[in-house]
Amino acid sequence: MSAMIRYYSTNRNLSHVSGLTPFRGTVSFREALLMGQAPDEGLFMPDAIPSLSMGEIMALKGKPYVEAAFLVAGSFLAGEIGLDKLRWIVEDAYNFDVPLERVTEGGGKYIMRLDQGPTASFKDFAARMMARLMSMVRDPEKRLNVLVATSGDTGSAVGEAFKGVPGIDVTILYPRGEVSGRQKKQLDTIGQNVRAISVDGKFDDCQDLVKQAFADPSLNNLNLTSANSINFGRILPQTIYYVYAYSQLAVGGEEIIFSVPSGNFGNALGCEYARRMGLPVKTLVMPTNENDEFPRFLETGDYDKVSPSRACLSNAMNVGHPSNLARFFDLFGGTVDRNGLVHRYPDREEMKRHIYSVSITDAETKKTIKRIYETYGVLLEPHGAVGWRGLEDYLEKRGDFPLCVSLETAHPAKFPNEINELLDIDPKLPQSMKDVDAREGEPVFLDADDDTFRTYLRRHLSG
Repeated sequence: MSAMIRYYSTNRNLSHVSGLTPFRGTVSFREALLMGQAPDEGLFMPDAIPSLSMGEIMALKGKPYVEAAFLVAGSFLAGEIGLDKLRWIVEDAYNFDVPLERVTEGGGKYIMRLDQGPTASFKDFAARMMARLMSMVRDPEKRLNVLVATSGDTGSAVGEAFKGVPGIDVTILYPRGEVSGRQKKQLDTIGQNVRAISVDGKFDDCQDLVKQAFADPSLNNLNLTSANSINFGRILPQTIYYVYAYSQLAVGGEEIIFSVPSGNFGNALGCEYARRMGLPVKTLVMPTNENDEFPRFLETGDYDKVSPSRACLSNAMNVGHPSNLARFFDLFGGTVDRNGLVHRYPDREEMKRHIYSVSITDAETKKTIKRIYETYGVLLEPHGAVGWRGLEDYLEKRGDFPLCVSLETAHPAKFPNEINELLDIDPKLPQSMKDVDAREGEPVFLDADDDTFRTYLRRHLSG
């Protein structure tokens, strides 16, 4: 089945939109990976989703994470990338732990800590596999230019993953006033083939600059691609850890609830793909921060993006119109474009059967960090706290459930001021962050202007 998987555009049916020519063809995974997004500004989707049997999933119990990665990635990629090469990719990418930490005594409530990689963020999982895949499939005669918009952790994870990779340059855009001091330090000091741009604007402005660059035919000679979650190469690796967590914690066949703090929706999308591959996910809980466009849509049936996006404590989730909403809509029969205009609404009732979403305020986030630490001795950072509070909200309204996993997506040490203010403690730095503190570097400063960014790319990148 893997050899037959092709990738189509979420905008393929937009035949009456001024200035847009729908891309009705399909491409290979390699093409989708290197193109980033479709020519019509849509996002690539697999035209088939491979199935995993319960036997295959439960055979992973007690085995290291790389075995789950090999199984899931192989089900998509075996037809395009040799299994020996894929084995090398996953073993080289995933050389760190994935702890599953029980929170409640005697209960099946867990935190999956995705903060043990080189940049202490869940983004390491996608970025490290993606960098190795791109390096393997790129045209050796051309330089590949990766553009990334980040609201927090994506940029540093991608930058570190691609640092020093031959033939690839990385340009990272971040909103000047909306990243933490540590996140800014990580971004500004990666160096070598990675350059950070501090944009005078919001994350959505950074994201729009990147999308406009991809859509600009005058930049075609620069061989641009994306490492944001608009690229399916980011989504595939984020499907793996749901399969891994289930195989380690569940009795084969029992249902599980995952709570995924959600901003640009790529992480949650990985869970939805895992469910469609055969993982028995009862409910995907998708709590947002005060950027509440998605929970409002599920409740009312009307979609209105939040513009400008609201600055919240969980800064990596400050997204007023999630890029991957286009993929969620497509999976449930709808179409929404990159500007947030809905052309066809999805089957909302079917979405609500599988997905639950709630907006968590900053005040609730702070209370959750404090309460969970004082009650259980478990330290959460703001994004993980949104995930945990969202899970609690779901269980309060729908009833308790035996097996639940909430995702901790960044290391608490990335938010030392917030943690110290709430708990009067200083979170211990992982070694990866200690190394960052010793680095030096400065970003490029740009306005949130298409012409300015276009000029910058022409002057500094080569194809």
